[in-house]
Amino acid sequence: MASYKVEQLPSPLSVLGEGPHWDVERQSLYYNDIYGGSIHRYDYAENKTYNATVDGFPVISFIIPVKGNDRHFIIGTDRKVTLVDWDGRSAKATFVRTVGEVEPTMEDNRFNDAKVDNKGRFYGGTMRLEAKGDIFEMRLGTFYRYDAKRGEFVVLKKSIGVSNGLCWNEAGNLFYYIDSCDLDVKEYRVDENGDLTGERVVIDFRVNGEKPSFVPDGMTIDANGSLYVATFGGSTVYKVNSKTGKVELEIKLPCEQVTSAAFGGPNMDILYVTTAAKEFKTPQPAPAGALFAVTGLGVKGTPMYPVDLS
Repeated sequence: MASYKVEQLPSPLSVLGEGPHWDVERQSLYYNDIYGGSIHRYDYAENKTYNATVDGFPVISFIIPVKGNDRHFIIGTDRKVTLVDWDGRSAKATFVRTVGEVEPTMEDNRFNDAKVDNKGRFYGGTMRLEAKGDIFEMRLGTFYRYDAKRGEFVVLKKSIGVSNGLCWNEAGNLFYYIDSCDLDVKEYRVDENGDLTGERVVIDFRVNGEKPSFVPDGMTIDANGSLYVATFGGSTVYKVNSKTGKVELEIKLPCEQVTSAAFGGPNMDILYVTTAAKEFKTPQPAPAGALFAVTGLGVKGTPMYPVDLS
């Protein structure tokens, strides 16, 4: 079994850190603080995190680089996908335009996790705002992909509680997805259009039908096809065999609210983990909200891709 090491990186303590995206060309990890309303770039070579806000956008659900323009990123703002300009160092990023919007009348919803497949297609889903009540009460979210050529969102799944972790295998023909309220990870086949078929439960985190003490949150995958599931309230990233559903490793973090993970680094063998300090039940002491690096796992991740808006 791999012996791993967890290191806290120089970074602000996020209210709700999320959305880690490793950019190979810039050797940087981009991520966001949803309720801190900020975007971040951890520079591997400098071992430093740069932080920025965008005027008018106090809630930012994700950040993803845009193909073909190294200053452009899409961010999630309410139920919109918003294009911003950022040099990766300044304390302010600037609004460029709205790429698209979903659910214009559902003001109690917001985008949550989002990622891009190996063809540059955007996938993202919505959820009811946490402030509106228990996340298990209502299933008002929808999961989408964005068709850039037509400029429209395509509905892939409805009645979502909290749209969360998403990743693809290296070939891009299998897709893994978490609705946190289902307390499981599901696998789908991906067709040529990017639509999903053939749902299969990989792992159910309930124990004898009972809810666990955490909810599954963000997720990533390694080159062998193993999944890494962050647990909000569980202080753990679970390494899960995507074929058998068996837990192969429990990666322990020094804070409860573990939100997401992404592989990066020069050799793609560092697991970066985001966390949250947000007070949902009890105050979360430092290092809650920090960015962490996990080394020594003995595996490599798969590339992450910029979004193609052309």
